[in-house]
Amino acid sequence: MKSKLCRCLSTLDLVALGVGSTLGAGVYILTGEIAKTNSGPSIIISFLIAAVMSILAGLCYAEFGVRVPLTGSAYLYSTSSVARAWSATFDELLGKRMESFLRTHLAVGVPGLAEYPDIFAVCLIIILAGLLSIGVKESTTVNKVFTAVNIFVLIIVIISGFIKGDLKNWRMTEDDLRRTMFRNQSGTGNSTWKFGAGGFMPYGFSGTIAGAATCFYAFVGFDCIATTGEEVKNPQKSIPVGIILSLLICCLAYVGVSASLTLMMPYHLLDTTSPLPVAFEYIGWNTAKYAVAVGSLCALTTSLLGSMFPMPRILLAMARDGLLFQPLAKISSRQSPMIATLVSGAVAAIMIFLFDLKDLVDLMSIGTLLTYTVVAICVVLLRYQPDPSSLDPSEQKSPCRILWVELLIHPDTTPCQRSSSLVSRTISLVVVLVCIVTVLTTAGLPCLLSGGAWCIACLVLLFLGILVASLMIWRQPQSQRKADFMVPCLPFLPIFSILVNSFLMAQLSSDIWFRYMVWMVIGKPLRLQVLFSSGTCFVKKNATCKVSLVC
Repeated sequence: MKSKLCRCLSTLDLVALGVGSTLGAGVYILTGEIAKTNSGPSIIISFLIAAVMSILAGLCYAEFGVRVPLTGSAYLYSTSSVARAWSATFDELLGKRMESFLRTHLAVGVPGLAEYPDIFAVCLIIILAGLLSIGVKESTTVNKVFTAVNIFVLIIVIISGFIKGDLKNWRMTEDDLRRTMFRNQSGTGNSTWKFGAGGFMPYGFSGTIAGAATCFYAFVGFDCIATTGEEVKNPQKSIPVGIILSLLICCLAYVGVSASLTLMMPYHLLDTTSPLPVAFEYIGWNTAKYAVAVGSLCALTTSLLGSMFPMPRILLAMARDGLLFQPLAKISSRQSPMIATLVSGAVAAIMIFLFDLKDLVDLMSIGTLLTYTVVAICVVLLRYQPDPSSLDPSEQKSPCRILWVELLIHPDTTPCQRSSSLVSRTISLVVVLVCIVTVLTTAGLPCLLSGGAWCIACLVLLFLGILVASLMIWRQPQSQRKADFMVPCLPFLPIFSILVNSFLMAQLSSDIWFRYMVWMVIGKPLRLQVLFSSGTCFVKKNATCKVSLVC
């Protein structure tokens, strides 16, 4: 299908888009929140774990984007969270006057919702939605300029941290933490202590893993590259290169900034909304505090542009397939999805009113992990699907008379419907086993740590089942259709990505799961209403073996 969007993006544009949308709220805001409440100095390990898993997902995204270079991607909550982060950083420069005013005059006071609506962030969303509706080329030009400023500021932060940092901040005991806290803040010795036991892992290994689950938010930006398939000059080469380079650059930046931040300032004193300016003030570099704050506003602007970029294209793709209202599929005279851009901006503004930054980040994390899992499954299914042009008509009409055992012992040389069906059923079994493993390792963690024989035996049997199922898939013939980029070690790498993503999702709180399910329940009736009103109930198959199941 010929695209109506403007093909004007190069590989450099994609790398700038991925880096700009990723190095925003995650590096300037989230580092303080996770280090203070989840990981402490071991936030470095949390980011490394999240980076490795994101790279695995990035490999799957790269192949998926090459094989199916169309508009569309995961649902994103990052627009609202980045807008909140931008507002918090700007408010820090003003001495938190906006927060004080809004808390006093517009307090919500409803459990589970934001403490106050962020009017400034809503206005910012509206302005940038207008910019994006003008055209993609103009937006990416602004993005490249601000991304250059962002990287320059991060280099300054990393160098400053290693110059002024102190390794003692990674080895402080609980008594040291209490003394520094009461010396720098007003408090009493009788207050409840909630900052762990000190050291490099003050909250234990479980805290580091929980921090890694939230750190996935920091690597969300790269998937916006996968939504540009219809606007890239050479999507088969530019998309995988853009994804991999963006992830590598962001990984180095996150590890360097988190190390510098926890070296400059004890983790329990970090500010959760604007950690970097406060850290520079702590070490006595007050002037640098303002320079970093201004630079972080530029970075958050690129992150906001990058996070707002995919959502209109998602709405466009869904409307084009009959999943949303048809007006969202209209293209403006400047070859941009103007209506979808304005609608997505309105939805993001509503979310800013409903949730605070931490809730938006957690919602983003669970949505991202679930999307990574789905993409890994899709890559496996795509690789083992037969080419429709090579199917034998008699095979399509006749029932399967060959046992699956024979397919394992004597597999075909090329994919067929029988082998594809075997792979589909086996990957479904893998997903079920992974879910059981996740529940066992989360709910039964005390039993595993205490050396319970039945817990360990069940876990070993489950892993053995996953291994056997992976080998069954590996024995089947893969598609002969080659792509410019293909995931290595198939199917083991995607299945490992599914396993780790599911485990990290289980580390998120029950409140986050509840909020996420509420959003899904709200969206389901709307989608069914659109389907029944438009009368679209179909299954589409295109030449790339992409299956779009609707209804």
